Amino acid sequence: MTLLNKDQVNILVVDDEESITLFIKMGLEAEGFIVHTASDGIEAISLARKLNPNVIILDVMMPGMNGYEVCSEIKKIIKTSIIMLTAKDEIDDRVKGLNLGADDYMVKPFSFKELLARINVRLRNRFPELNDVLHIGDFSVDNGAHEISFHNKILKLSPTEYNLLNYLLVNNGLVLSKAAILEKVWSNDFNGEENIVEVYIRYLRDKLEDKEHKIIRNVRGVGYKVVI
Repeated sequence: MTLLNKDQVNILVVDDEESITLFIKMGLEAEGFIVHTASDGIEAISLARKLNPNVIILDVMMPGMNGYEVCSEIKKIIKTSIIMLTAKDEIDDRVKGLNLGADDYMVKPFSFKELLARINVRLRNRFPELNDVLHIGDFSVDNGAHEISFHNKILKLSPTEYNLLNYLLVNNGLVLSKAAILEKVWSNDFNGEENIVEVYIRYLRDKLEDKEHKIIRNVRGVGYKVVI
């Protein structure tokens, strides 16, 4: 089973109102998504072709190309889910967008919580693995909810802690080198601090282990492994 994490999901937000774009971008990034933005139709089509985003949040009322035109063009070049935003709550407007290939419709003003729920629905429909809860010993990894439970209790983890523990659990019993962990968990965000892996391993141990139970093992000179 190929696991798709939220930090592998690209979302493109297209709106000419900067305040709305920033509001959505900040919220989605806090949820762990990769977010790109565009302020007009031409830029949106260019980024869609370049990035092949998993979901596009697309405003209808924009100068130049409107959202309907952008939706139609994007659907011709890539396969993606499009959620349209509009200030109009008319049935004809919704039908027009849906007929052009939009997957969902939201009326402004909207709650971020509802937008997030609709995004997750689109992702679960397109990527069934996001529905999976992976059970490893006393751990449960819910990639859809971006949560890991231990002894049936949800752990309070930062995004980096979640990604690190997820990677260790999926590779249960295998020794993972520090270089492999850096590449998988930090990727291009690595800032050059040599001890960053050790620091986050310690954070996880503080949340998971006691004197009698050692879950994350240090393999001297090589790296780490989870033994469950």
